[in-house]
Amino acid sequence: MKESVRKAYEIARERYAAYGIDTEAVLSKLQDFHLSLHCWQADDVAGFESAGDLTGGIQATGNYPGKARNIDELRADIVKAKSLIPGTHRLNLHEIYGDFGGKRVDRDQVGPEHFQSWIDWAAENDTKLDFNSTSFSHPKSGNLSLSNPDKGIRDFWIEHTRRCREIANQMGMAQGDPCIMNVWVHDGCKDQSVNHYRYRSLLKDSLDQIFAEKMPYMKDCIEGKVFGIGLESFTVGSHDFYTAYAAANGKIPTIDTGHYHPTESPADKVSALLNFVPELMLHVSRPVRWDSDHVTIKDDATQELFSEIVRAGALDRVHYGLDYFDGAINRTGAYVVGSRAAQKCMLCALLEPTELISKYELEGKTFQVLHLLEEAKALPWGAVYDEFCERNDVPLGDAVIAEVEKYEKEVTSKR
Repeated sequence: MKESVRKAYEIARERYAAYGIDTEAVLSKLQDFHLSLHCWQADDVAGFESAGDLTGGIQATGNYPGKARNIDELRADIVKAKSLIPGTHRLNLHEIYGDFGGKRVDRDQVGPEHFQSWIDWAAENDTKLDFNSTSFSHPKSGNLSLSNPDKGIRDFWIEHTRRCREIANQMGMAQGDPCIMNVWVHDGCKDQSVNHYRYRSLLKDSLDQIFAEKMPYMKDCIEGKVFGIGLESFTVGSHDFYTAYAAANGKIPTIDTGHYHPTESPADKVSALLNFVPELMLHVSRPVRWDSDHVTIKDDATQELFSEIVRAGALDRVHYGLDYFDGAINRTGAYVVGSRAAQKCMLCALLEPTELISKYELEGKTFQVLHLLEEAKALPWGAVYDEFCERNDVPLGDAVIAEVEKYEKEVTSKR
């Protein structure tokens, strides 16, 4: 296998060299492409607070056997998934995944001590951590959290989010690399509302309070959405709201590929936003007609997203997170499929002969542009990805299936 992979790669290397693409330089860049794997794929966003149902505009579907039931099982699943994904990658935690030691810790009381074991685990497993506040699935979630007219409820969530920033800051300091913390709240209305301005003014004020203290070892991201389940008519934290807030306050907008109208292109937002904000955060999933969070695949929408980042020369201005939670299939396999699909999209973006295509475009040679874009799709990028897997000592192609099935037979099927 290794010899055939090497031969295929050498042929691919020559093919790409004809277009001025150095595949060795591309592989070096791909090695530096670090995904932030989402812990919630392993257990369908349940977390470790309680066994209650998801609420607050969010939903997981499917009941495939073997999901992680506790912190040890979740960590084991993540380690296994990482062993099947070439490269080194981060882990993105939601606040509800703290190490609470079996005790009830309300969200306005959470602190860095509840994530110290995660910090230790991450150091032992060569993994850097990212973080999220958690506003859903709580008795005080309701339809409104940071925009709630009830000051008591609003202050509860302000304190929760402040504490999450402190946790993220501690993580960043411990790992010597900024922790990327995302704020998404589900706030909205099921039906007609006449208080849009009031809710958004309250959300702005809450965010101002939350971000008042500077945290040197973390970066703040804010994530908008079209709608949530049960909150279909109005979303307080819309894309317009957060885009304006981020531009005015130097924050990082989060582009979640499932959070837009089905005919809207998340990829097109990359070049628009990067003219006004310092960085971007991605939450990459696959919406099927709505924000369904299907496992990421190498589809046109995901490919275009990564291509736009490369074309903008923005590799160092974007943070790459995954955000799907499909409980209908093997969850470890879902990690692997989605992560490797994102890598393949980035690889194809890096292998695109963009400089030549751009030259044709600026000369008004539109046929040549279209022809080269189509030709690039058929170039032997798969051979380059196989070489990348070989160099990282992870299984190639369908050899992954046997590894996932073995783990299921020996571990997850016994839960």
